[in-house]
Amino acid sequence: MAKYQFQTEVNQLLKLIIHSMYSNKDIFLREIVSNASDALDKLNYLMVSEDAYKNLKTEPRIDISFNDVAKVLTVQDSGIGMNEEDLNNNLGTIARSGTKAFIEKISNDKNAGESNLIGQFGVGFYSAFMAAKEINVYTRKAASDKIYKWSSDGTNSYSIEEIKSDSDEAKKFGFDKPETHGSAIEMVLNDDSKDYASRWKIEELIKRYSDHIAFPIYLHYTQNKYDDKGNVTGSENKVDQVNTASALWKRPKSELKPEDYNAFYKTISHDSQDPLHYVHTHAEGTQEYTTLFYVPQQAPFDMYQADYKSGVKLYVKRVFITDDDRELLPSYLRFVRGIIDSEDLPLNVSREILQQNRILDNIKSASVKKLLSEFKKLGETADKARKAENPTDDDKKAIEKWNKFVENFNRPMKEGLYSDYTNRDEIAEIVRFKSTDESGNGDGKWTSFKDYVSRMKPDQKAIYYITGNNEKNLRASPLLEAYKNKGFEVLIMADDIDDIVIPSLMKYKDFELKGVNRAGSDEELGIDKDEAKKKEEAFKPVQEKIKKALGERVKDVVLSKRLSDSPSCIVVDEHDPGIQMERMMRAMGQAAPEVKPILEVNADHAIVKTLENSTDEGYISDVSEVLLDQALLVSGAELSSPTDFIKSMNKLIVK
Repeated sequence: MAKYQFQTEVNQLLKLIIHSMYSNKDIFLREIVSNASDALDKLNYLMVSEDAYKNLKTEPRIDISFNDVAKVLTVQDSGIGMNEEDLNNNLGTIARSGTKAFIEKISNDKNAGESNLIGQFGVGFYSAFMAAKEINVYTRKAASDKIYKWSSDGTNSYSIEEIKSDSDEAKKFGFDKPETHGSAIEMVLNDDSKDYASRWKIEELIKRYSDHIAFPIYLHYTQNKYDDKGNVTGSENKVDQVNTASALWKRPKSELKPEDYNAFYKTISHDSQDPLHYVHTHAEGTQEYTTLFYVPQQAPFDMYQADYKSGVKLYVKRVFITDDDRELLPSYLRFVRGIIDSEDLPLNVSREILQQNRILDNIKSASVKKLLSEFKKLGETADKARKAENPTDDDKKAIEKWNKFVENFNRPMKEGLYSDYTNRDEIAEIVRFKSTDESGNGDGKWTSFKDYVSRMKPDQKAIYYITGNNEKNLRASPLLEAYKNKGFEVLIMADDIDDIVIPSLMKYKDFELKGVNRAGSDEELGIDKDEAKKKEEAFKPVQEKIKKALGERVKDVVLSKRLSDSPSCIVVDEHDPGIQMERMMRAMGQAAPEVKPILEVNADHAIVKTLENSTDEGYISDVSEVLLDQALLVSGAELSSPTDFIKSMNKLIVK
């Protein structure tokens, strides 16, 4: 027998689970049964794809038994099984990046997603320690002759030992027969969980959580016999199938209720919440396939990690193929969970073939269009509900549903604007933005391009936006002054990817997108050209002084047409990357060209006017440095030398 220490993250997770982090303890059985179903899926795939398993004779099934005296509950499957390496990798480690930080966050704040923690990591097995004080796993991998026993009490360690096929433990689960493979999870229930060793409790939980598992689940129990007077005369061992064992996604939509869809979602996603939305499609014709997609209520914890786990499973004729192919949907839809089941792909399709398969490409393309159509419809329904004079409960639900979608998935949808050229126009109708117009959509939070255009001034020809990394700072930006005075609405874009995504979009319908923090976006502000020319001529002496003082720190110094109250602001050249993009590139370790800002100066501001007659080079330098640095600060940029800025400020205060 070999003893092992649990990985640190597993230890942390077990402590959270065992100390009653979860209020709904019932879900542990759902998680164990779901793992058994996955093991059967994996074996089914190997039996059609790998020669070593093609002659295997097996009956795919899950068997549940219990001992109500010893208070032991057992779930056994005839799936792929595990060897010693699998046991260490699957039951001793959580191999997901970001796991440690996330568990520490949950440890410190139990309200931060309690119901989703199990599913977040795909570690449903550990949930069994909510109900069990000891767990033994007996397992034999298909096409192997070695039987292993894994044991733990859920504290710091676990043990693994090889057991002989003629031992009593092996015989108890049928592993004395060479053809038996799979895993048996034996849970010794703790004092608070003894009621799970009960036929009625188990049957109720299977019906509630696992009815749509695609393999038969059998419950083994003992039933007493009675005579006419009600006396027990004996007992008999019985086995009942307790689930429907049908592929829910293949059933007609007319037969299914929302609760059926919700229960199946929880089975495949390990989420304890109902989905936010689901889309069920049966396609017939040149290609026959079924898809069932779900949108979760909360963004997956690994949504922004490079090694995010795909949430979509691929089946061929109901045979599981893979749940680890991130090409089934584009990366910006990585939050979607669900099933794709094709009738036309070959059962022995390999991953290499999948990557270049025309059938799968067509399914993917149609699925993306269907999902985007549904998302667009959700947004339109919410927008219509917002405008209702007397909103109904359904209106309020539609608004709440859409706000949740935007809050969680607006950012990845923006990625689609950049990466999915084919569907760019459709995605542009789905993404939402904050705005300087607080009345635009009824709640002052989000607006669409379509609604923005509907509010445009008659003389306005472009859609204006401002990018940065802090919404509050952007709303206070001096760059907005002239646009507000003109009555032009400006979209507030504080996502770190906006500086990449929006310039690449360039237009929405017939309207050009113009960043107010870019040079050339002030052409529509209605400045009289002759008046502007006079002002520029008058400003030239001051302009030369500031340019000389700032030298290489700026690309140019120009007279501002958009400032009314503030002394200065910065913009970037129309063809230069934005400050946010430069920052992102550096954060990713990429070489980024240094973006030199253009300093716009308000010639009418009192501070600037002091430079007109000044010949004090020290004073001119201090004022110029402060004009630039404060403009950089307001824009959200970092100062190269905060100390120099403070020194210049102090000198000016003294003067």
